[in-house]
Amino acid sequence: MEGRVGHGTRMAGYGAIDPSIRNEKITWPVIMSSIVAASCGLIFGYDLGISGGVTTMPPFLEKFFPSVFKKMADATQSTYCKYDSHSLTLFTSSLYLAGLVSSLLASRVTKVFGRKFAILLGGCTFLVGTVLNCAAVNVAMLILGRIMLGFGVGFTNQAAPVYIAEMAPPKYRGAFNTGFQLFIAIGVLCANIINFVAFGLGNWGWRLSLGLAAVPATFVLLGALLVTDTPSSLVERVRGANSDIETELSELVEACETAREVDKVSFKTIFEKQYRPHLVVAGGIPFFQQLTGINTIAFYAPVLFNSVGFGNDSALKGAILLGLVNVGSIVVSMFMVDKFGRRALFIEGGIQMFICQIGLASILGATLGLSGNGEITKASGIVILLLMCLYAAGFGWSWGPLCFLVPTEVCPVKIRPIGQSVSIAVHFSVTFILTQTFLSQLCHFRYTIFLFYAGWIVIMTTFVVCLLPETKGVPLESMHTIWQQHWLWKKFTAQPTTVST
Repeated sequence: MEGRVGHGTRMAGYGAIDPSIRNEKITWPVIMSSIVAASCGLIFGYDLGISGGVTTMPPFLEKFFPSVFKKMADATQSTYCKYDSHSLTLFTSSLYLAGLVSSLLASRVTKVFGRKFAILLGGCTFLVGTVLNCAAVNVAMLILGRIMLGFGVGFTNQAAPVYIAEMAPPKYRGAFNTGFQLFIAIGVLCANIINFVAFGLGNWGWRLSLGLAAVPATFVLLGALLVTDTPSSLVERVRGANSDIETELSELVEACETAREVDKVSFKTIFEKQYRPHLVVAGGIPFFQQLTGINTIAFYAPVLFNSVGFGNDSALKGAILLGLVNVGSIVVSMFMVDKFGRRALFIEGGIQMFICQIGLASILGATLGLSGNGEITKASGIVILLLMCLYAAGFGWSWGPLCFLVPTEVCPVKIRPIGQSVSIAVHFSVTFILTQTFLSQLCHFRYTIFLFYAGWIVIMTTFVVCLLPETKGVPLESMHTIWQQHWLWKKFTAQPTTVST
């Protein structure tokens, strides 16, 4: 090989270090810094959980969406169509349209001002949105608040996963980055519990649910003050004073030199042929993740349970149970992702979700039928809840956390901020479309909506099998090697030359 720096061996022209001979340590600073960054998932998760529960509260619907409130009391209305309202879905989906815009702006913000500033900015705008929502007196004020929430989520979702990926040792990068999804799940669970409590508080319960979003926003803001963007001090802090940091510091210096070229990079760079693999994977994974149907179920779990025959109280309890399952499955993923790899979890999770979607469609079709006027028995309700829990578990240890992990791994430093912005923009674009149309789809497709998502799961699992290389344990600066070994992507990437000494 070309030479050695510390104990690392380099490949000429790439500055890659052999990960097998690194001396990496997990220290409290790296744990705490990763927790701080991962906590950005709290605001996203809280919003995912809170919006669906609030939209089942009669006082909220009566005040802002009276047409939906009337349909709930209409015994002749199809079970599937009670919540079909474009204004109601706009309340939910406007956040993701704003997130789309802010995620595209975030690549420039993180490049010029750093990850820390993007996280602080996201926390501040989310806090403003929380105040507007809590104090809302009309639909316009509600949606304006949602837009501010969207800006906050867009900035934090762009900056936090990249920060964690760059901070964590390669050997444990999967587990650390999965922490972001874990905090999302914790946020969803907390929101569902708060919705359950707020449901019984009468006319002001929905304000409590929306207003308590200030708690995770404040946590993110205070935590962001503890992280630093200083590269050299960061290495010493997170790897420990007694660690062999010369190897990694040399890599960091080289990476920073490369990063200077980022200022010369425009957004269109990622569309160049050599970056085609990175674009396809960074954009394809969040695109497919949304087409598992998980976020529409997360948004509307109480609505969905209510629509298929559960009462309001039972619907919120079911949503809490799903949240608990999701949190537990993500914890499982943290232990599996760096042992079994990304591809294995993607594939297993896809198969599990496919079986559950087919099962849900079969039971709903047999009980409610296309008319939606049938009745779900207690036994059928238990099976539906069980299938949804198995579905949530399959998502929780596969497509959930890996959607935020893999795109941060595959892009080189030159295009990493742009690549992450593309990934988050695709995520929010598809989320906006699906949340804006889900209740209408449920009304028109009835139970076959689960077959729709099952079909997409087949496609996305095939995508992983054919086009996704394994990134487990590969240092970020050595990630080019996975493309050069892939049957298709090697046609797009340059081969390195090695020189022995």
